[in-house]
Amino acid sequence: MNRKAWVYYKDIKAGVVEQLEEMYQFYYLPEYLERKNATPISLTLPLQKEPYITKDLHPFFDGLIPEGWLLDVAHETWKVSRTDTMGILLIACQDCIGAVSIIDATQRELV
Repeated sequence: MNRKAWVYYKDIKAGVVEQLEEMYQFYYLPEYLERKNATPISLTLPLQKEPYITKDLHPFFDGLIPEGWLLDVAHETWKVSRTDTMGILLIACQDCIGAVSIIDATQRELV
């Protein structure tokens, strides 16, 4: 199953995280990289043109996913499997604590 989300940094569209058939990838958008004040969304994801490709969801994004009782709430509320990390990321990380937001590419974008 292929799924895609926009990654915003301080309300600026910075990149894309995708779940592809057998891998995940994150890449910065060219227009974000060209910004004078472009900042990496994480120290583990420095600015670069090439995509970051991983077998599992990159640890930075995995770290945004709720844990414990909050994960239970997400599972019960949205009926998403606890093991569906991309699904949880898409549902529960639109309004994260901090500078990064994840918006499902099939939904509306930040205004």
